[in-house]
Amino acid sequence: MTNQQQWAENAWNQVTHKVGRTSKKIGSNFPHASGNGEYQLAEPHWWTAGFWPGLLWLTYRDTKDNALKELAAACEEKLDAVLKDYYRLDHDMGFMWTLTSVARYKLLGEEDSKRRALLAANLLMGRFNVNGNFIRAWNPWTEGEDNRGIAIIDCLMNLPLLFWATEETGDPRFKGVAERHARTVLQHFIRSDGAVHHIIRFDPESGDFIEAVGGQGYAPESAWSRGAAWAIYGLALCYHYTGDNNYKETAKRVAHFFISHLPDDYVPHWDFRLPAGVDAPRDSSAGAIAACGLLLLADQSAAEEATVYRKAGERILRSLFENYGDWENQEEEGLILHGTSHFPEGRYTDNPLIYGDYFFVEGLAKLKGYTQLFW
Repeated sequence: MTNQQQWAENAWNQVTHKVGRTSKKIGSNFPHASGNGEYQLAEPHWWTAGFWPGLLWLTYRDTKDNALKELAAACEEKLDAVLKDYYRLDHDMGFMWTLTSVARYKLLGEEDSKRRALLAANLLMGRFNVNGNFIRAWNPWTEGEDNRGIAIIDCLMNLPLLFWATEETGDPRFKGVAERHARTVLQHFIRSDGAVHHIIRFDPESGDFIEAVGGQGYAPESAWSRGAAWAIYGLALCYHYTGDNNYKETAKRVAHFFISHLPDDYVPHWDFRLPAGVDAPRDSSAGAIAACGLLLLADQSAAEEATVYRKAGERILRSLFENYGDWENQEEEGLILHGTSHFPEGRYTDNPLIYGDYFFVEGLAKLKGYTQLFW
């Protein structure tokens, strides 16, 4: 067994042991961020609802622990009320039902899961703005707010639900919407140096570009690290489903920007471009997301390039395990410490985040040789 295989196997064993323990407390709920050692639970309609059941499915796939399977299935069933009765469904339906229903359908062939995922895909497709060629992001957060023209880089990770729906049904409309949104990302979100905008505002009537918005990054022209991570993985997934080299080459450009800005321990700060005097905590979740994207990009690339992406992805995951992982502390439910959720709003700026945990485990599963994507 190589050194890389040894640490990855050790890491996987630590994950399965801890998830087996924490799952008994978290149950079929929806953890979001850990505070004082305990995961704070979110409502089922929150965008992160899919990550805990997705993590359970990743672990179940390897261990065949039926207790984890039952919890993940129960989470999916709780989301039925959101799918049917919640007025504020938004672009994150992909995050929510890909890691619950699509994952379960791929693993177990459950028809109810297929039906749920196809319904979510139809609702997600309904958010497409035909004039601007983008999937609208959020609904108004406050009365009178107009965000009808908002699109965000995170939404790339919702597109696999649409690509999957076309593969499953043969109906090209889902893939068509996904590709048109992805081409808008290429045009407006990815800068020439590989840095990424978080938010673009379009005119909702004409579809014309209005402005870039800083969002969860420091400023419109800074470089929010998790946005770059979403772009690497999301564009690699677009290439996976379409074979369009524009997506792969752009993913590479973002990947080179991301890798070149990593600190010595390979775990990024929350933004790569910060003025002097601004706090620069790490965002372990950005590292985990990017690592998954880099490993997929390695699989899609010629040997010389693949080595660069694979080594970077492995180094990130190993650093997360050795320097940011929490394995022996019985008082901490999170797996990976030092995530930054929303620095500009001061929200969870040094905490384990459920999506950081999920992507860390997904990355380990890739290193173990699992090639099936839930996405």
